[in-house]
Amino acid sequence: MSKPPIGYALAAMNSVASSEWIDKLGLRNAIEKLTYQGTKTGFQALGAATRQFKNVNKQLNPTRLDKPKGQSDLFDLSITDEQQMMKDTVQRFAQDVVRPAAATADSAGFTAPDLLAQATELGLAYFAVPESLGGAAVEHSPITNMIVAEELATGDLGIAVAILSSIGVANAITQWGSGEQQSKYLPAFLDEKPLPAAIAISEPTPLFNANELNTTAKAAGDTYILHGKKSCVALIESAELFLVAATTEGKGNQLFLVESSNEGVTIEKSPAKGLKPANVGTLVLNNVKVPKQALLGDANINYQTLLNYSRLAWCALACGTAQAVLDYTIEYANDRVAFGEPISHRQSVAFMIANIGIELEGMRVMTQRAVALAERGEDFQRAAYLAHIFCADKAMEIGTNGVQLLGGHGFTKEHPVERWYRDLRAIAVMEGGLHL
Repeated sequence: MSKPPIGYALAAMNSVASSEWIDKLGLRNAIEKLTYQGTKTGFQALGAATRQFKNVNKQLNPTRLDKPKGQSDLFDLSITDEQQMMKDTVQRFAQDVVRPAAATADSAGFTAPDLLAQATELGLAYFAVPESLGGAAVEHSPITNMIVAEELATGDLGIAVAILSSIGVANAITQWGSGEQQSKYLPAFLDEKPLPAAIAISEPTPLFNANELNTTAKAAGDTYILHGKKSCVALIESAELFLVAATTEGKGNQLFLVESSNEGVTIEKSPAKGLKPANVGTLVLNNVKVPKQALLGDANINYQTLLNYSRLAWCALACGTAQAVLDYTIEYANDRVAFGEPISHRQSVAFMIANIGIELEGMRVMTQRAVALAERGEDFQRAAYLAHIFCADKAMEIGTNGVQLLGGHGFTKEHPVERWYRDLRAIAVMEGGLHL
């Protein structure tokens, strides 16, 4: 029998009270308040590859989250007290836990399990799972999700992707999955060992277009047969569930839930230039047979909407990492002395840093505008596309200027700007992988 939500709340309070790192970071009051208001924690990262999915609280009809209440038609940049509290908590976690671990995770090519375990204590996965299935989610708020993504990325973009990859799959199942799919998979994201999962859309094709997929799904009786390759898939070595985009005859592009244990599913390690802590690689689908029930939701699922949400997620990550570049270059320029004065006194340096701040504000406003439209349930495709194009361009510019401002130091691993430069290059090429 599934544990009721109140059971998770009590377990979470005990877990929070025993977490040493919360006291070290000074987050106890904020975490306990979040827990009281719905966040439920107390699980560890990385599930076993032999996980058996069960239909817990099997429901015939899917559960959908409400839209946030009290919205106006105005473009309002203010956030609620709860969102501000979430922002402060995640920001502190990013600076005190994620940032110090970033260089090691980049060198290792994966995020350490103990760091992922600490991240789960924030209870982010519970906001992706409806209350009826043991979670704490009552409404879908892209704005809150954007805030979380941006703040995590101020610590490290690659680690942020590793943390948010599974939550993105949970968001998609909650938003579009059938009742059976929700019952089968969503409780696994709240297990003692949470389910690692990833969204697989990008393909190793020159000038890849997410609307023109080479991965195919052919109907065969009560099954679909999937064939193709997916590149830049996060958590490639640990993910147990993939949300795969494939084109179907007569129905266009659709999404399928594919378990890593399915016959014909193999992975290829493909070390990337950036996002190394996310452990990205290639997913190979060699005539993988999945049941008809693996098709996410029904034929009315809007694949383009998933792309829109994904693009906004990458925009939010770009804003967070660009903020890190801005903060770091300001400090460096004020501390670095040349010819008897800080280099920030040089107009060329000051103007370049100022331009980073200007472009960052443009990135953030365009992203916030698109996310606000999404939260109100309005058409946000055009806004998301424009935000993604702008963020992809300016993120690369900011990453380049960050390295340039440090001169020779910017080209070494002694400073994090070279890592941020590599990570920010991914914004322009990544499709899918995340879901706000």
